[in-house]
Amino acid sequence: SIAAAAAFSKIAYPEMRRHGYERKFSLGCIAGSACLGMLIPPSVLMIVWGVITEMSIGSLFIAGIIPGFLVVGLFIGYILWVAIRHPERVGEGKVLPTAQQEARDANDLIAEKDITAILRSTFGLLVLIVLVLGGIWLGFFTPTEGAGVGATLALILAVMRGITLSEMKDAILSVGRTSAPLLLLLVAAQLYSRVLAMTGVTGATKEFFLSSGLSPYMILGLMVLVWFILGCIIDSISIILLTVPVFAPLAMALGFDPLAFAIIGILAIETGLLTPPFGILVFTVKAAVTDEKDLTTGEIFSGSVPFWIVLLVTIVLIVIFPQIANWLPNVGNELAR
Repeated sequence: SIAAAAAFSKIAYPEMRRHGYERKFSLGCIAGSACLGMLIPPSVLMIVWGVITEMSIGSLFIAGIIPGFLVVGLFIGYILWVAIRHPERVGEGKVLPTAQQEARDANDLIAEKDITAILRSTFGLLVLIVLVLGGIWLGFFTPTEGAGVGATLALILAVMRGITLSEMKDAILSVGRTSAPLLLLLVAAQLYSRVLAMTGVTGATKEFFLSSGLSPYMILGLMVLVWFILGCIIDSISIILLTVPVFAPLAMALGFDPLAFAIIGILAIETGLLTPPFGILVFTVKAAVTDEKDLTTGEIFSGSVPFWIVLLVTIVLIVIFPQIANWLPNVGNELAR
Protein backbone atom coordinates (compact mmCIF):
# COMPACT_ATOMS: atom_id res chain seq x y z
CA SER A 1 0.00 0.00 0.00
CA ILE A 2 2.83 2.39 0.83
CA ALA A 3 4.51 1.64 -2.50
CA ALA A 4 1.20 2.15 -4.33
CA ALA A 5 0.63 5.49 -2.61
CA ALA A 6 4.12 6.69 -3.53
CA ALA A 7 3.85 5.48 -7.15
CA PHE A 8 0.42 6.96 -7.88
CA SER A 9 1.31 10.23 -6.21
CA LYS A 10 3.89 10.56 -8.97
CA ILE A 11 1.78 9.09 -11.79
CA ALA A 12 -1.89 9.90 -11.18
CA TYR A 13 -1.71 13.15 -9.23
CA PRO A 14 -0.09 15.28 -11.99
CA GLU A 15 -2.71 14.01 -14.48
CA MET A 16 -5.60 14.77 -12.12
CA ARG A 17 -4.28 18.27 -11.47
CA ARG A 18 -3.73 18.82 -15.18
CA HIS A 19 -7.43 18.11 -15.71
CA GLY A 20 -8.40 20.61 -13.02
CA TYR A 21 -9.17 18.24 -10.10
CA GLU A 22 -9.24 19.73 -6.62
CA ARG A 23 -5.98 19.05 -4.78
CA LYS A 24 -7.56 17.68 -1.59
CA PHE A 25 -9.87 15.38 -3.54
CA SER A 26 -7.05 14.13 -5.79
CA LEU A 27 -4.72 13.25 -2.94
CA GLY A 28 -7.57 11.70 -0.93
CA CYS A 29 -8.36 9.41 -3.87
CA ILE A 30 -4.73 8.32 -4.13
CA ALA A 31 -4.28 7.68 -0.40
CA GLY A 32 -7.60 5.83 -0.12
CA SER A 33 -7.27 3.67 -3.22
CA ALA A 34 -3.73 2.63 -2.25
CA CYS A 35 -5.36 0.35 0.34
CA LEU A 36 -6.92 -1.78 -2.41
CA GLY A 37 -3.65 -3.39 -3.46
CA MET A 38 -3.47 -5.60 -0.39
CA LEU A 39 -7.11 -6.71 -0.52
CA ILE A 40 -7.67 -7.80 -4.10
CA PRO A 41 -5.55 -10.93 -4.84
CA PRO A 42 -2.80 -11.77 -5.28
CA SER A 43 -1.90 -10.08 -2.00
CA VAL A 44 1.32 -10.27 -0.01
CA LEU A 45 -0.61 -9.71 3.22
CA MET A 46 -2.81 -12.73 2.47
CA ILE A 47 0.28 -14.87 1.85
CA VAL A 48 1.82 -13.78 5.17
CA TRP A 49 -1.50 -14.31 6.98
CA GLY A 50 -1.89 -17.77 5.44
CA VAL A 51 1.63 -18.85 6.38
CA ILE A 52 1.26 -17.69 10.00
CA THR A 53 -2.18 -19.24 10.53
CA GLU A 54 -1.56 -22.28 8.27
CA MET A 55 -4.70 -21.42 6.30
CA SER A 56 -5.14 -22.09 2.59
CA ILE A 57 -3.64 -19.16 0.71
CA GLY A 58 -5.82 -19.99 -2.30
CA SER A 59 -8.95 -19.70 -0.14
CA LEU A 60 -7.71 -16.38 1.25
CA PHE A 61 -7.16 -15.09 -2.28
CA ILE A 62 -10.67 -16.07 -3.32
CA ALA A 63 -12.14 -14.66 -0.08
CA GLY A 64 -10.75 -11.23 -0.91
CA ILE A 65 -12.46 -10.93 -4.31
CA ILE A 66 -16.01 -9.95 -3.26
CA PRO A 67 -14.90 -7.63 -0.40
CA GLY A 68 -12.35 -6.08 -2.75
CA PHE A 69 -14.91 -5.33 -5.43
CA LEU A 70 -17.33 -4.13 -2.75
CA VAL A 71 -14.77 -1.55 -1.62
CA VAL A 72 -14.05 -0.62 -5.25
CA GLY A 73 -17.78 -0.15 -5.91
CA LEU A 74 -18.22 2.05 -2.84
CA PHE A 75 -15.14 4.11 -3.77
CA ILE A 76 -16.49 4.60 -7.30
CA GLY A 77 -19.92 5.49 -5.91
CA TYR A 78 -18.41 8.19 -3.70
CA ILE A 79 -16.32 9.62 -6.55
CA LEU A 80 -19.35 9.72 -8.87
CA TRP A 81 -21.41 11.37 -6.13
CA VAL A 82 -18.76 14.08 -5.78
CA ALA A 83 -18.61 14.52 -9.56
CA ILE A 84 -22.39 14.97 -9.75
CA ARG A 85 -22.90 17.11 -6.65
CA HIS A 86 -19.69 19.16 -6.87
CA PRO A 87 -18.48 19.03 -10.49
CA GLU A 88 -15.97 21.81 -9.88
CA ARG A 89 -13.97 19.42 -7.65
CA VAL A 90 -13.25 17.20 -10.66
CA GLY A 91 -12.39 20.04 -13.02
CA GLU A 92 -15.79 20.40 -14.69
CA GLY A 93 -16.42 23.96 -15.85
CA LYS A 94 -12.95 25.17 -14.91
CA VAL A 95 -11.07 27.34 -17.39
CA LEU A 96 -7.55 25.95 -17.51
CA PRO A 97 -4.51 28.06 -18.42
CA THR A 98 -3.72 27.96 -22.15
CA ALA A 99 -0.51 25.94 -21.77
CA GLN A 100 -2.22 23.45 -19.45
CA GLN A 101 -5.17 23.07 -21.85
CA GLU A 102 -2.84 22.51 -24.83
CA ALA A 103 -0.90 19.83 -22.91
CA ARG A 104 -4.17 18.20 -21.92
CA ASP A 105 -5.42 18.11 -25.53
CA ALA A 106 -2.10 16.71 -26.79
CA ASN A 107 -2.10 13.92 -24.21
CA ASP A 108 -5.74 13.08 -25.00
CA LEU A 109 -4.83 12.77 -28.70
CA ILE A 110 -1.93 10.40 -27.88
CA ALA A 111 -4.21 8.36 -25.63
CA GLU A 112 -6.76 7.97 -28.44
CA LYS A 113 -4.06 6.65 -30.79
CA ASP A 114 -2.74 4.18 -28.20
CA ILE A 115 -6.12 2.96 -26.97
CA THR A 116 -6.00 -0.25 -29.07
CA ALA A 117 -2.60 -1.25 -27.68
CA ILE A 118 -3.76 -0.40 -24.15
CA LEU A 119 -6.91 -2.52 -24.49
CA ARG A 120 -4.94 -5.43 -25.94
CA SER A 121 -2.48 -5.38 -23.03
CA THR A 122 -5.27 -5.03 -20.48
CA PHE A 123 -7.17 -7.97 -21.99
CA GLY A 124 -4.06 -10.16 -21.77
CA LEU A 125 -3.55 -9.31 -18.09
CA LEU A 126 -7.21 -9.96 -17.28
CA VAL A 127 -7.08 -13.36 -18.99
CA LEU A 128 -3.93 -14.20 -17.01
CA ILE A 129 -5.57 -13.26 -13.69
CA VAL A 130 -8.79 -15.15 -14.47
CA LEU A 131 -6.93 -18.32 -15.53
CA VAL A 132 -4.68 -18.39 -12.45
CA LEU A 133 -7.29 -17.47 -9.83
CA GLY A 134 -9.97 -19.54 -11.57
CA GLY A 135 -7.66 -22.56 -11.64
CA ILE A 136 -6.96 -22.20 -7.91
CA TRP A 137 -10.65 -21.63 -7.12
CA LEU A 138 -11.82 -24.66 -9.11
CA GLY A 139 -9.08 -26.88 -7.71
CA PHE A 140 -7.16 -27.50 -10.94
CA PHE A 141 -3.91 -26.60 -9.17
CA THR A 142 -2.62 -25.43 -5.80
CA PRO A 143 -1.54 -21.80 -5.18
CA THR A 144 2.11 -22.89 -5.58
CA GLU A 145 1.35 -24.56 -8.90
CA GLY A 146 -0.77 -21.53 -9.84
CA ALA A 147 2.28 -19.33 -9.33
CA GLY A 148 4.17 -21.45 -11.86
CA VAL A 149 1.28 -21.30 -14.33
CA GLY A 150 1.01 -17.54 -13.87
CA ALA A 151 4.75 -17.02 -14.36
CA THR A 152 4.71 -19.13 -17.55
CA LEU A 153 1.72 -17.28 -19.01
CA ALA A 154 3.26 -13.94 -18.05
CA LEU A 155 6.47 -14.94 -19.82
CA ILE A 156 4.50 -15.87 -22.94
CA LEU A 157 2.72 -12.48 -22.88
CA ALA A 158 6.04 -10.70 -22.39
CA VAL A 159 7.61 -12.52 -25.36
CA MET A 160 4.57 -11.64 -27.49
CA ARG A 161 5.07 -8.00 -26.48
CA GLY A 162 8.72 -8.13 -27.53
CA ILE A 163 10.63 -8.42 -24.25
CA THR A 164 14.42 -8.47 -24.66
CA LEU A 165 16.91 -10.69 -22.84
CA SER A 166 18.23 -7.76 -20.81
CA GLU A 167 14.70 -6.81 -19.76
CA MET A 168 14.01 -10.44 -18.79
CA LYS A 169 17.20 -10.46 -16.70
CA ASP A 170 16.12 -7.25 -14.96
CA ALA A 171 12.70 -8.76 -14.25
CA ILE A 172 14.25 -11.90 -12.70
CA LEU A 173 16.59 -9.82 -10.52
CA SER A 174 13.69 -7.57 -9.47
CA VAL A 175 11.62 -10.59 -8.41
CA GLY A 176 14.57 -11.94 -6.43
CA ARG A 177 15.05 -8.66 -4.60
CA THR A 178 11.36 -8.65 -3.68
CA SER A 179 10.95 -12.33 -2.83
CA ALA A 180 14.11 -12.98 -0.79
CA PRO A 181 13.30 -10.55 2.07
CA LEU A 182 9.68 -11.75 2.07
CA LEU A 183 10.73 -15.42 2.39
CA LEU A 184 13.01 -14.54 5.31
CA LEU A 185 10.11 -12.69 6.94
CA LEU A 186 7.85 -15.71 6.51
CA VAL A 187 10.41 -18.04 8.12
CA ALA A 188 10.82 -15.62 11.03
CA ALA A 189 7.03 -15.30 11.32
CA GLN A 190 6.64 -19.06 11.60
CA LEU A 191 9.29 -19.19 14.33
CA TYR A 192 7.66 -16.29 16.19
CA SER A 193 4.23 -17.93 15.99
CA ARG A 194 5.55 -21.28 17.26
CA VAL A 195 7.47 -19.63 20.11
CA LEU A 196 4.35 -17.78 21.27
CA ALA A 197 2.36 -21.01 21.21
CA MET A 198 5.03 -23.08 22.99
CA THR A 199 5.64 -20.50 25.73
CA GLY A 200 1.91 -20.24 26.46
CA VAL A 201 1.52 -16.56 25.49
CA THR A 202 -1.18 -17.33 22.92
CA GLY A 203 -3.12 -19.56 25.32
CA ALA A 204 -2.82 -17.11 28.22
CA THR A 205 -4.06 -14.22 26.08
CA LYS A 206 -6.97 -16.30 24.83
CA GLU A 207 -7.95 -17.32 28.36
CA PHE A 208 -7.69 -13.74 29.59
CA PHE A 209 -10.14 -12.42 27.03
CA LEU A 210 -12.49 -15.40 27.25
CA SER A 211 -12.75 -14.96 31.02
CA SER A 212 -13.07 -11.17 30.87
CA GLY A 213 -16.83 -11.25 30.44
CA LEU A 214 -16.69 -9.19 27.25
CA SER A 215 -18.87 -10.23 24.33
CA PRO A 216 -17.19 -11.65 21.20
CA TYR A 217 -18.01 -8.49 19.24
CA MET A 218 -16.50 -6.26 21.94
CA ILE A 219 -13.30 -8.30 21.84
CA LEU A 220 -13.30 -8.11 18.03
CA GLY A 221 -13.74 -4.34 18.35
CA LEU A 222 -10.67 -4.18 20.63
CA MET A 223 -8.63 -6.14 18.08
CA VAL A 224 -9.71 -3.80 15.30
CA LEU A 225 -8.80 -0.81 17.49
CA VAL A 226 -5.33 -2.26 18.05
CA TRP A 227 -4.92 -2.68 14.29
CA PHE A 228 -6.02 0.93 13.74
CA ILE A 229 -3.48 2.22 16.25
CA LEU A 230 -0.62 0.08 14.93
CA GLY A 231 -1.49 1.08 11.36
CA CYS A 232 -0.61 4.65 12.28
CA ILE A 233 2.87 3.63 13.34
CA ILE A 234 4.22 0.62 11.43
CA ASP A 235 3.74 -1.13 8.09
CA SER A 236 1.12 -3.79 7.32
CA ILE A 237 3.35 -6.88 7.25
CA SER A 238 4.91 -5.98 10.61
CA ILE A 239 1.43 -5.58 12.12
CA ILE A 240 0.41 -9.04 10.91
CA LEU A 241 3.62 -10.59 12.24
CA LEU A 242 3.07 -9.02 15.67
CA THR A 243 -0.66 -9.54 16.17
CA VAL A 244 -2.05 -12.41 14.09
CA PRO A 245 -0.31 -15.24 16.02
CA VAL A 246 -2.26 -14.05 19.08
CA PHE A 247 -5.46 -12.69 17.52
CA ALA A 248 -6.24 -15.53 15.09
CA PRO A 249 -6.53 -18.32 17.75
CA LEU A 250 -8.58 -15.97 19.93
CA ALA A 251 -10.99 -15.25 17.06
CA MET A 252 -11.39 -18.98 16.38
CA ALA A 253 -12.16 -19.58 20.08
CA LEU A 254 -14.80 -16.82 19.92
CA GLY A 255 -16.48 -18.57 16.98
CA PHE A 256 -15.61 -16.17 14.15
CA ASP A 257 -15.22 -17.60 10.66
CA PRO A 258 -11.46 -17.84 9.87
CA LEU A 259 -11.75 -16.47 6.32
CA ALA A 260 -14.04 -13.61 7.30
CA PHE A 261 -11.76 -12.74 10.23
CA ALA A 262 -8.73 -12.70 7.92
CA ILE A 263 -10.40 -10.25 5.54
CA ILE A 264 -11.61 -8.13 8.47
CA GLY A 265 -8.06 -8.06 9.80
CA ILE A 266 -6.49 -7.08 6.48
CA LEU A 267 -9.12 -4.37 5.98
CA ALA A 268 -8.61 -3.05 9.51
CA ILE A 269 -4.84 -2.95 9.09
CA GLU A 270 -5.17 -1.10 5.78
CA THR A 271 -7.68 1.29 7.36
CA GLY A 272 -5.16 1.97 10.12
CA LEU A 273 -2.74 3.23 7.48
CA LEU A 274 -5.23 6.05 6.78
CA THR A 275 -6.17 6.78 10.41
CA PRO A 276 -5.32 10.27 11.75
CA PRO A 277 -3.10 11.66 13.09
CA PHE A 278 -0.21 9.37 12.03
CA GLY A 279 -1.56 7.38 9.07
CA ILE A 280 1.53 6.25 7.18
CA LEU A 281 -0.15 6.42 3.76
CA VAL A 282 -0.94 10.12 4.21
CA PHE A 283 2.66 10.93 5.11
CA THR A 284 3.82 8.84 2.14
CA VAL A 285 1.62 10.84 -0.24
CA LYS A 286 2.83 14.13 1.23
CA ALA A 287 6.47 13.09 0.88
CA ALA A 288 5.92 11.99 -2.73
CA VAL A 289 4.20 15.23 -3.82
CA THR A 290 7.23 17.48 -3.70
CA ASP A 291 5.87 20.23 -5.96
CA GLU A 292 3.17 21.40 -3.53
CA LYS A 293 5.09 23.49 -0.99
CA ASP A 294 2.02 24.61 1.01
CA LEU A 295 0.51 21.10 1.25
CA THR A 296 -0.31 19.91 4.79
CA THR A 297 -1.03 16.43 6.09
CA GLY A 298 -4.33 17.78 7.44
CA GLU A 299 -5.50 18.51 3.89
CA ILE A 300 -4.71 14.95 2.76
CA PHE A 301 -6.37 13.47 5.85
CA SER A 302 -9.46 15.56 5.11
CA GLY A 303 -9.58 14.27 1.53
CA SER A 304 -9.09 10.64 2.58
CA VAL A 305 -11.73 10.58 5.36
CA PRO A 306 -14.56 9.41 3.01
CA PHE A 307 -12.39 6.50 1.88
CA TRP A 308 -11.60 5.68 5.52
CA ILE A 309 -15.33 5.61 6.24
CA VAL A 310 -15.94 3.27 3.27
CA LEU A 311 -13.32 0.83 4.59
CA LEU A 312 -14.87 0.99 8.05
CA VAL A 313 -18.36 0.35 6.63
CA THR A 314 -17.01 -2.67 4.73
CA ILE A 315 -15.50 -4.09 7.94
CA VAL A 316 -18.87 -3.73 9.70
CA LEU A 317 -20.68 -5.39 6.78
CA ILE A 318 -18.33 -8.41 6.86
CA VAL A 319 -18.74 -8.70 10.63
CA ILE A 320 -22.52 -8.77 10.20
CA PHE A 321 -22.51 -10.82 6.99
CA PRO A 322 -19.38 -13.06 6.97
CA GLN A 323 -20.78 -14.69 3.80
CA ILE A 324 -19.36 -11.71 1.90
CA ALA A 325 -15.92 -13.22 2.47
CA ASN A 326 -16.52 -16.96 2.79
CA TRP A 327 -19.24 -17.59 0.18
CA LEU A 328 -16.96 -17.71 -2.86
CA PRO A 329 -14.33 -20.02 -1.27
CA ASN A 330 -17.11 -22.34 -0.08
CA VAL A 331 -18.52 -22.50 -3.61
CA GLY A 332 -15.05 -23.26 -4.94
CA ASN A 333 -14.58 -26.05 -2.41
CA GLU A 334 -17.93 -27.58 -3.41
CA LEU A 335 -17.02 -27.43 -7.11
CA ALA A 336 -13.60 -28.95 -6.41
CA ARG A 337 -15.29 -31.95 -4.73
